[in-house]
Order: sequence, then C-alpha cells, then structure tokens
Amino acid sequence: MLDATRACELLVGLPDVNVLEVIEPLVGRVEVTVESRFGEPPLCPGCRERAWVKDRPIVELVDLTCFGRPVTLRWRKHRWCCPRRWCRQGSWTQEDPRIAAPRLSVTDRAGRWATVQVGRRGRAVTDVAAELGADWHAINDAVMAYGQALLDADIDRVGQVTALGVDEVLFARQGPWRRLAWSTSIVDVATGQLLDVIEGRSSAGLCAWLADRPEVWRDAISWAALDLSGPWRLAFDTMLPNAVQVADPFHLIKLANQRLDEVRRRVQNETLGHRGHKEDPLYRSRRLLTKADERLDDHGRAKLLGLLDAGDPRGEVRTAWHAKETVRGIYDVEPDLADEFVTRLGHDLQDKSCPPEIRQLGRTILRWHAQISAWHQARVSNGPTEAINNLIKRVKRVAFGFRRFAHYRIRALLYAGRPNWDLLATITPR
Repeated sequence: MLDATRACELLVGLPDVNVLEVIEPLVGRVEVTVESRFGEPPLCPGCRERAWVKDRPIVELVDLTCFGRPVTLRWRKHRWCCPRRWCRQGSWTQEDPRIAAPRLSVTDRAGRWATVQVGRRGRAVTDVAAELGADWHAINDAVMAYGQALLDADIDRVGQVTALGVDEVLFARQGPWRRLAWSTSIVDVATGQLLDVIEGRSSAGLCAWLADRPEVWRDAISWAALDLSGPWRLAFDTMLPNAVQVADPFHLIKLANQRLDEVRRRVQNETLGHRGHKEDPLYRSRRLLTKADERLDDHGRAKLLGLLDAGDPRGEVRTAWHAKETVRGIYDVEPDLADEFVTRLGHDLQDKSCPPEIRQLGRTILRWHAQISAWHQARVSNGPTEAINNLIKRVKRVAFGFRRFAHYRIRALLYAGRPNWDLLATITPR
C-alpha cells in the first residue's frame, strides 16, 4: 500500500519532488508546497567545490486545476553559493525544467496544456486563464514560449512544396489614425498548409523569405498561385523563375464583376443623375448582373433583360454583362485552346464599342494572359490560401486583435501551420 505522501506526489503529478504541505481552504485556491528531490549538493561552476545552501526562496506557480479548483504550486527552491570566498561565482538559483521553465509563472505541465488549448484548439487566452485562475499575461507568455519552441523544434514542418500560394491579410489597425498594417500568408496550396506569415505585403518581404529557403526547395516548386497582384508577380519572377505562375480564377471573375458594377453605376448616374434608388431599374438589377448565367431561371433572366431595357438605353451595361460571362467561359474551353482564347478575348474587349471599364479589363487580361491560361495545365488556385486566411481571421477574432506581430505569427502557425504536436512533450522553452 502506498503511503499518503507518495500518493500525494503521484496525484500532484511530480514524482521527483517532495510534497511538504497541502492547504485546501473551504473556498479559493488549493496550495501545494513542494521542493525538488536531489542527492548531493551540486558543484560550483567556477571552482568545482561542493556548494552550500544560501537561501530557500518560495516561488508561486500556477498549476493545473485539481478537482475543479485552481491550484497554486509553491516551489521551495534552493539558492546555492560557493563556500570559497575568493571564487567569483557567487550564488545561483536552482532551476528544474520538470517543474517550471525559466522566467515563466506557470508550471511546466500547465504551460504545455495551455499551449494546446490556445494554439491547437483555438481557445482565447482569457478563457484558459480564467479556468486556471491565472493572469492573462502569465498564460500568454507560456503559450508564446512553448509555441515558439515547438515551431523551432519541428524542422520537418515545411516539407517539399510543389504549388505555392501567397495572399495578404490584415494584421492590425495601428496608431491614432488606424493605419492598416498588413501581413502575407504563405501557403502550400497542394496540401492546404500554412507555411509562414511575414510582415507587410511587399515583394521585398516575400523575396527575403524565399531567399532563406534552400535552393533545392525552391527548385521543387512547379506552380505559383497568385491573385492579379504586381508585387507577387515580381517576387515569383525574381525568386522562382522556373515555376509557372497561375492567376487565381476567383480574382479574375471578381475583377470582371467589379468592372461590370462600375459600368452600371456610371450609367445610372449619367441617365438619372443620382445614385441608385430602390425603384431604379439598374439598381434593382445589381444582384442579377453578378449572378452566374446558368444559375438564372427563366423568370430571373426575363426580369434582368427587362430591367436592362428600361435602364440601359445605350446597351453599355448589357455589353459589360456579356463580357463578364465571356470571361467566366475561359475556364470552360479546352486546355490547348486556352492561351489563344484568352489573347483574342483581351483584344476583343478593347474594341471601341465596349465601355471604357471593359476596355480596361481587356488590357488587364492581356497583361496576365499567360498566368490566366496556365490554370488549365496546373488546376491549382489560391482557394486554399483564402481558406487559411479565414483560419487566421478566426484566431484574430478569438484574440480580439493583436498588437505584436510575433504573437500573431505564433498563434497563426500553431492553429493553421500543422506543427507536430507530439514534439510538445519533448521541447523545453529557452
């Protein structure tokens, strides 16, 4: 049969310590006083003489809950000193990573548990702190320390990538003028894994990140998915010259819908002299215009054509609508005809009979015709990157925003970066 002290040690979960005292009040926190168990005193790092005990300070740490009640672990540490007066070592304090990592106010097991709850489960730091009866900063510091150590230890997290995608996502609004601070998410679109998050949304930041990767890793990338963004195109041209760039279909169709909406709003102002009112024909047609043609039933198509007859006397909106549907048809043509189709479409949309907004769309298609037609060979898109951005935004909502980019990056990578969580039991924060 186990004695009471041994049973308490196992219940506490630290079999290599001596349990000195347990205080369980009727209400409030449970206090457990422990000390590390060791044999002979350590040797002085300076002169290798056997050290003396100088002091026995008590450090209070937040531990995991016990029977639904918060627990404070009172760790009686040993402060050692060298017995030789001429030794310059002086005194030093005992450290035991089995109990707590240096400079953290939570126990080791509480820090690992909080990292899983906040990083993997996506819980708010406030909720975890309230459950443990701890301060917000104590739990956040533990999550950052263990999370960074986990990411550093997982050297195999970023493996071989064949299709790379990038996109910007808003990091924070900073300063009295609420300046927009952006970040760039880098994603393996073949597996839907977040590889990293970097500050800013410039080509220089992405080039620097790619330059830090091995050349063999960069050469293995066959496809580079991007929206119609000049900085990403410049970065891929510079750092991934052998990768085929693929324009995201969603952003191209979105651009066509934007140009269509610009035509509708301009014609609305030119014909009626004001912005759209709910009874105006073109305003009533705004949602039907952006809807896919195959999703319109007979009633919806008849309604749309009637509204265009009533509010579009010169047929500009109708032309823009047909142009939008033709752009959508790019992804229905045969792969061997895609490049010729896109090139001819870009030239046709610049005809003088087209509205100026549609001619601008045609020029954009010509500038990006190679990236647009490459989709038929790659069949990859920035869809997984947008999905990762949604996960990052979920972390931001739970956290009610971030002020430090380092915290934002670690939380995003823990939640969407797919680290090897089995390594959490083996790492030690610095």
